[in-house]
Amino acid sequence: MTQELAPVSERTEVADGIFLLRFTSAHIAHTAQPGQFVNIRPVAGLSPLLRRPFSVCRVEKNDVEIVFNVAGAGTRILALKRPGDELDVLGPLGSPFGFGEDFETAIMVAGGLGIAPFPFLTQNLRGRKVETFVGAGTAGKLWLEHLQAVHIATDDGSKGFHGNVVALLEEFLGSKNLENSKIYGCGPTRMLQALSDLAKMNDLQCELSLEGDMACGIGICQGCPVERVNGKKKYALVCTDGPTFNCNDIVLA
Repeated sequence: MTQELAPVSERTEVADGIFLLRFTSAHIAHTAQPGQFVNIRPVAGLSPLLRRPFSVCRVEKNDVEIVFNVAGAGTRILALKRPGDELDVLGPLGSPFGFGEDFETAIMVAGGLGIAPFPFLTQNLRGRKVETFVGAGTAGKLWLEHLQAVHIATDDGSKGFHGNVVALLEEFLGSKNLENSKIYGCGPTRMLQALSDLAKMNDLQCELSLEGDMACGIGICQGCPVERVNGKKKYALVCTDGPTFNCNDIVLA
């Protein structure tokens, strides 16, 4: 982990209200693993006070990419960054996805900006088959770069399957033999709960990347608890024990 002032090299609006920001950090680019995140303070000073967590979306040489939408003061500042501006970056943080298990097909399931960690995971799954399921409210909110074998669901039916992404995956599983597969999910909690239920029903491995109020990113503020199914401690922290968890190990509210 490092804390550094990292220069922005690119900021682009890649879909309706969705931005890709690239910054240079040799340390993070060469040590980050899929599923980890960075915590960013967009400007010096106390406003905004708290850092914002972002999944590592992709790395290329010494550059790191994140994707985000404007949800408040911090992301509004990030959306206005220009090449050469500096970010106060802490990372890489959290536990990565696991992909050392014996499985043939990786099934990635993203709801909205839950797509963020999957380009990086795709980069690292060389030699394995990948099926990617992406859900969004409408076609204009889709960002599909650096993915493989993409299946689309939109709530309004403007592109792909008319409905939610878990229903699309359920239909797909009913028509394919994917017994030796592992599901990776990232998105809103309700979607992850439905995905977890579907994985258990089909006896598939399933790992979820959770969202949380990760103000510090290193376990000090205790602001991102998630209930464990078993263990000595009743709660885990999304920032340090996660953000990736086996779906059988946690209770999704």
